[in-house]
Amino acid sequence: MTQVTGTRLAGKLALITGAGSGIGKAIALAYAAEGAKVAVMGRRVEKLQEVAAEIRKRGGECVAVAGDVAQAGDAEHVARETVEKLGGLNVLVNNAGILSVATVETVPEDEWDRVMAVNVKGLFLMSRAALPELRKAGGGAIVNVGSIVGLIAIKNRAAYCASKGAVTMLTKAMALDHAHENIRVNCICPALVETELVQRLFASADGAAVRRERIAGFPLGRMGQPQDVAGMAVFLASEESSWVTGTAIPLDGGLSAY
Repeated sequence: MTQVTGTRLAGKLALITGAGSGIGKAIALAYAAEGAKVAVMGRRVEKLQEVAAEIRKRGGECVAVAGDVAQAGDAEHVARETVEKLGGLNVLVNNAGILSVATVETVPEDEWDRVMAVNVKGLFLMSRAALPELRKAGGGAIVNVGSIVGLIAIKNRAAYCASKGAVTMLTKAMALDHAHENIRVNCICPALVETELVQRLFASADGAAVRRERIAGFPLGRMGQPQDVAGMAVFLASEESSWVTGTAIPLDGGLSAY
């Protein structure tokens, strides 16, 4: 029994990075449910295959393509394979990212380099590989998943804040560079979203208390869910947002309204 229930992305061909779990998986499921054909990318092949199988079970179309966004060869290969298997490309979701919990003094240099390689260079490499295909399609959308710390800083996240600040500005720069080609580029800036990674952060003995403290900072009284981000990603890939580009949208339960 099919579970493809919407048509907001009917005819769209989308590539989603970091799609094996969490936010990326939720976006892939949401895109497929709205009629898009989807390619999911990540480093863990078995996780990608699970997502692809789930989408197919629900009546959607999905292919799994393994690769590391921080490697230029992988980015180019994945873009090519996506086009070969889906028949084109008109939506890229740059979701892959890693977290660093440290100050400038405590972050190891190799960790700093990896955060920048995945969160910033990966976005650059994937966008560069996808742009010629979006151009061939007559336009399209790039949806970057940044962070609220790309707009406001918090303690003990020096490398992460720096990387997500770069994502915000790279979004705006690409939007200006490619608007004349009908290629729109926008950035979603989530606050704390309840993924497997975040759940592990609260796994310590005092994790429950820390969780309550963090939730208390959100005017809406809860953490975000992957589906919250997926809903915004659907909008930004759809024709509903055809006059939206160069934006960095806070998705933060009201946190940045203080």
